[in-house]
Amino acid sequence: MLPGDGLPARRAAGAAGARVLRRDLEVDLLFFDTTSTYWETDTLPEELWDEPAGDVGEREEPALVEAAQRRYSKHSKDHRPDLPQVVVGMAVTRKGIPVRMWTFPGNASDQQIIRKVRDDLRGWNLARVIWVLDRGFTSERNRRYLQRGGGHYIVGEKLRSDSKEAAAALSRQGRYHTVEGNLRVKQVRVDDGTYRDRFVICHNPERAERDRVVREQILGRLRQEIHHADGLPPTRRAELYGALATKPAYKRFLRRTPTGKLRIDRTTVAREAKLDGKFLLRTSDESLSPADIAHGYKALYEAERGWRDVKHIIDMRPVYHRREDRIETHVQLCWLALLLLRVAETEANDTWRNIRNELDRMHLVTLATSEGTVAQRTELTAHQRQIIKALKLPEPQLFFDFAPSEQPNS
Repeated sequence: MLPGDGLPARRAAGAAGARVLRRDLEVDLLFFDTTSTYWETDTLPEELWDEPAGDVGEREEPALVEAAQRRYSKHSKDHRPDLPQVVVGMAVTRKGIPVRMWTFPGNASDQQIIRKVRDDLRGWNLARVIWVLDRGFTSERNRRYLQRGGGHYIVGEKLRSDSKEAAAALSRQGRYHTVEGNLRVKQVRVDDGTYRDRFVICHNPERAERDRVVREQILGRLRQEIHHADGLPPTRRAELYGALATKPAYKRFLRRTPTGKLRIDRTTVAREAKLDGKFLLRTSDESLSPADIAHGYKALYEAERGWRDVKHIIDMRPVYHRREDRIETHVQLCWLALLLLRVAETEANDTWRNIRNELDRMHLVTLATSEGTVAQRTELTAHQRQIIKALKLPEPQLFFDFAPSEQPNS
């Protein structure tokens, strides 16, 4: 049974995370990402539906409080809006070591969460942190908030956003420099004011070819859907347009002429082709090279890998808790399990799957003889000895139990 009070677990987890972070954070990069996880329930209480605790622009808003409150949300990252959820945030180092997890109400916004997380880590007395964040966290307010106290950030920028700065960065001419076999980067400056953000345009030729092939497949299917539309009555044509517009892949490339005919939007196709294989990064740090920025953002994969392991190896779900303290404690126990997993991988220089499979070959065997029974482990393999030594663990004792047989009285 899980402990009844989640607050001591959170404090202990925070202290342990601070020690890990100070020891492991060598080059100031701290990766943060969120996910949602749903909770099984038989009922749909109305009180779990609430107004989104999202970002409300630049006006003042109540400070976000860490709380494991189940809430329904239309923005379920698990695509389960039919079940209540909580939002879980995780900060990891460049080696993938998770330093802390946060639990927030299921309708909390990423834009609001990152400010709460930054305030929580401020008490850890870290010298300088560069936050590496995905596109869901980027906003003017969040970026300036992360810069308080000398902090910096590397954030992904949406290619199709309404940002004038992003559009200006993508339109600038310049030469790409290859930093890896499949990655080219180009640096662009747009803002020369007080906050001088740098943009780095990254281009992956292999991904560009994949984007082109996918787009051609979508356009091919869309042509098949509309090739007979000109012969339909206006009402049926409007119905077809409405049905196709519900599919985002089609809606992007579909247009309707002034006479109501359905056509492929060639302007959009040409614009999308210019974005093939590209992703746009924004940073406030002047000391990092474009290659370092690109590599740093690609390392955000460690946070995403952490979520996959929590959900599919540690098996965070299914869960049935209702009380907030039990939900929070459940999340913290999953964090401790992930921390143990990552430390084992780092020390043994191997994957958790290989470590687990090798150690699972170690068994305790009970031998029964006429003289009694003895419990003895199997002989250690060379790989098992290597893992145990790397983890600085003592070898399990060879014999565990002796039980001599009872001799009948003579």
